[in-house]
Amino acid sequence: QVQLVESGGGLVQAGGSLRLSCAASGRTPSSFTMGWFRQAPGKERVCVASISRSLYKKYYADSVKGRFTISRDEAKNTLYLQIDSLKPEDTAVYYCAAAVTFGPSDLFRNPDAYTYWGQGTQVTVSS
Repeated sequence: QVQLVESGGGLVQAGGSLRLSCAASGRTPSSFTMGWFRQAPGKERVCVASISRSLYKKYYADSVKGRFTISRDEAKNTLYLQIDSLKPEDTAVYYCAAAVTFGPSDLFRNPDAYTYWGQGTQVTVSS
């Protein structure tokens, strides 16, 4: 089991930045591929970034490439998402998630691959 708690969301103006954090407890996050997802009202939950368990391969959705940076700090058991150049279309609830895997470089975009989820943090971008 692993528990995930997101923080760092808020209301920001377009062009601003936020850093989301996801604190993990229980099993060590190094056992998991980690991901950040977002869900806007009336839309599906989509993966914006993923990072593999040990080789630190990364995936980014096309819509966020160059603006979002995913990272993990094993010593702090924390996953991060640095969000720069925010746009109104980035408004959503952001979730972190953990996927059980044995592959050191596995990346997953499908939310069904993830077993553990945080409660989400709201990001609202005003124009």
